[in-house]
Amino acid sequence: MKMTSRILAGKLFDPYLLQLVPNQLITVSRKTGLVLDVCSFTASQLPPETIDLRHLTVVPGFVDVHVHFFLHSYAETSWADQVTKESLVERTVRATVHARKTLMAGYTSVRDLGTEGAEDADISLRKCLSGPEPLIPGPRYFTANRAIVSTGSYGPKGSIHMNKEGVEGVVGAEAADGTAECIRAVRKQIGAGADWIKIYADYPVRSRLTDVSPRIAGRSIATFNRDELKTLIDTAHQYGVKIAAHAKTVPVIKDLLALGIDSIEHGTELHTSADVVRTLASPGCRTVYVPTLAAYYSLAQRGGGSAAWEDAQASFAAVLAQGLGSVALACGGDTGVFLHGENALEMELMVQLGAPWEWVLRWGTLGGWECIAGQNLETDASEGPDDNAVPFGCVRAGWAADLVGLDGDLATDFAKTVRRVEFVMKSARVYKQGGKEVI
Repeated sequence: MKMTSRILAGKLFDPYLLQLVPNQLITVSRKTGLVLDVCSFTASQLPPETIDLRHLTVVPGFVDVHVHFFLHSYAETSWADQVTKESLVERTVRATVHARKTLMAGYTSVRDLGTEGAEDADISLRKCLSGPEPLIPGPRYFTANRAIVSTGSYGPKGSIHMNKEGVEGVVGAEAADGTAECIRAVRKQIGAGADWIKIYADYPVRSRLTDVSPRIAGRSIATFNRDELKTLIDTAHQYGVKIAAHAKTVPVIKDLLALGIDSIEHGTELHTSADVVRTLASPGCRTVYVPTLAAYYSLAQRGGGSAAWEDAQASFAAVLAQGLGSVALACGGDTGVFLHGENALEMELMVQLGAPWEWVLRWGTLGGWECIAGQNLETDASEGPDDNAVPFGCVRAGWAADLVGLDGDLATDFAKTVRRVEFVMKSARVYKQGGKEVI
């Protein structure tokens, strides 16, 4: 069997150059799942047996750095009902469906930031999605396992036994208090197989006050003290594992940046502090900002959270005002709050809010690699395919053979074009061609 494939791209997006490069011939290895070569071609030099995508715009596989495969749209079922009323089996079956929809939408890599009560199911799902012959179709899958919270801060919260964590033994994340417990929780999750650690650095901890003081109940406050935050971050880094923080409030974000957090999720109050935004944009800052605009937009569209959506827009604008490329960004929609397969909504909103489409496409491809793995992972695949240990997000020799073919013009109609996914290749294997699934 022939172990290489050749793809003709009339236009190929290069996220380093921020431009479409014409007439590119891409050679990929089915054995290693890597790109072997990228070069120019002319009409008189066309090799035989090629996949002809000259009528499409070819881009690296999209990357969503904030998904929750074990959740589905809140418009269908609330978070609390999903966590407390849907069995682990049902949630896992749903996750496999979500993985397939995500891949067919052109997303070849994702970072799942917490199973939200589905225990360690993400570790087993990753196994089913990996390797040269994956059990089910889906993207390259990076996991954050259970996520870590402080006692009493997170849901689900029962209405009878107020002082018990969770409902009927189901908790949305793992609780840890004090530096010793924080060390233990990080070590346990890494030992379980987590690619990332995810913490909730602030949250509406006093949600029990909703009946008497909705304003206080809805306010996000710090969940960990500074020593606990430092311990969580340092312990993850000691093991060579990156750590993401759900964080909205300025004092918490300020501490996280000083302590070397790897990614900030949400950051909706950034616009209220020019100093913190400048810190995020400083040359020495390596923290990636993931604004999750799509989640706030979706909630606002359903009639709730309009103030949060306004804050999210203002914070994104404040970051853009620092200058393109000043702040490391990646595209993550908090997908699961809204429908899986609609991941492109995050990129669409960024363009609508004034970001140039070239930069948005960079954040949604190469920016995803830089966020999730950067240079921390081994890139030698000479001994065979290794889904989660090769660079991705750009089409170049030695990188993952993840390609997406789009029907349309990104410059004039970005929103529709990123949804017209006609071709999907992950690790040199074709999953969609001519707009139809190939399984």
